Amino acid sequence: MKFTKKDFLWGGATAANQFEGEFDKDGKSWSVLEMMPYIKLEERGGMPLSNSKLSKENLEKSFENKEGLHYPKRIASDHYNRYKEDIDLLAEAKIDVYRMSIAWGRIYPNGDESKPNEKGLEFYRNVLTYCKQKGIKLMVTLNHYDTPYTIAQKYGGWMNKEVINMFVKYAKTLFTEFGDLVDYWLPFNEINVCSIFPMMSATFPEDHPDVSFDQLRFQTLHNQLVAQAKVVQLGHEMLKKKIFGCMVANMTNYPIDCNPINIIEWQKAEQTYRYFYFDIIAKGVYPTYAIKMFEKLNVKLDTNEEEMNILKNNTVDFLSFSYYSSGIIGKKEADKSGGNLISMGKNPFLKENEWGWQIDPQGLRYTLNDLWDRYHLPLFISENGIGWDEKLNDEKTVDDDYRIDYMKQHFMAIHDALEDGVNVFGYTMWGVIDLVSTSSNEMSKRYGLVYVDYDDYHNGTGDRFKKKSFNWFKNFKETLEL
Repeated sequence: MKFTKKDFLWGGATAANQFEGEFDKDGKSWSVLEMMPYIKLEERGGMPLSNSKLSKENLEKSFENKEGLHYPKRIASDHYNRYKEDIDLLAEAKIDVYRMSIAWGRIYPNGDESKPNEKGLEFYRNVLTYCKQKGIKLMVTLNHYDTPYTIAQKYGGWMNKEVINMFVKYAKTLFTEFGDLVDYWLPFNEINVCSIFPMMSATFPEDHPDVSFDQLRFQTLHNQLVAQAKVVQLGHEMLKKKIFGCMVANMTNYPIDCNPINIIEWQKAEQTYRYFYFDIIAKGVYPTYAIKMFEKLNVKLDTNEEEMNILKNNTVDFLSFSYYSSGIIGKKEADKSGGNLISMGKNPFLKENEWGWQIDPQGLRYTLNDLWDRYHLPLFISENGIGWDEKLNDEKTVDDDYRIDYMKQHFMAIHDALEDGVNVFGYTMWGVIDLVSTSSNEMSKRYGLVYVDYDDYHNGTGDRFKKKSFNWFKNFKETLEL
């Protein structure tokens, strides 16, 4: 079968704190995820690190590291020193668009400086310019789980509305410095995750002891939504020909059965975990079901008419989302998948990888149709892929036929969605070059077309090796044959 949409954008994605390394070089400050040590799965009870170890008490042990722990994201994939080699590989693979993020702490280490860090600007200018020289379009995320920890220390994180102003200042600097280089802008990565794990946004319950956890997480989300809308407003004013979107961690679920009770439970879950975020971002208002949810949780948002008008008048140009898997929802207790950022009920009709991701390409087609029908905004799949524990063979490659099959099935699902009439214009494969996992802090959870020679303790050379999937993807881009 041939993929018929020739102007579709095919690409890859990474994130600064998972890929760059050099976590404190040239004036950069630490982000929360760079303060998380590697802990084996069995030692954390199968829970993602984002859920089990993110407290200020645990994180601040990393300053002195008396326990001699390993902090994987401080080295990551060493992209900071190897960016030209990595971009050359992206170009060789015929990638159209590269989704990357900028580390806020490289530009404004404390968030509240009056002037940006020139060394940080220089690094990103070099990276972006080299991508353009190689003919690669750029989609840049301003904050990919990368709020400087100093903002937690000094301001209490995103509960403080002053952080909104800091973020807008940061965005203005990036638009001024890189507006001519970047094609698409995303203010936040998976903005909804802060309403589940606000600690990943440097907002900690221990800093707000008089506030319930529900109040904390939804106020954090609200303040980030306002910040995003202000950044979109600023971007439309400063960069009139550029395109501004959002990025949401999509959680597609099916009802566990056709019992009407379970259908209602599934519908509520769809509202709470999917539509809630897209509805606010795309329509600019809090839906009725969200207001009722806040009432039940005794959540009273600190907001005003001005903020609500900002949300209403500054919606995005396109919707982007991550899609890895699907799950099931219902009153009946279901097995949950572990080892990932978010657990979902297991579907007996689907296969899964060793981290519990259930492989469901038809779920991607369903999701694309569902979001297009509800919002009628262009769609972009900003993360998708399969993690696998891999080792180099004697030929210094990886025979990852499972990844080729995964890509082929999901690319066919995109083709089918286009045939259905969905306006989806691009796709970026997550971790296109191996990087450190957000949820498990492992190098061994590999997504890439390119193998990076580090293990979970960063033993190895860091050298890059093309996997079998690299050549498959390159051939697909040249022929569009599936």
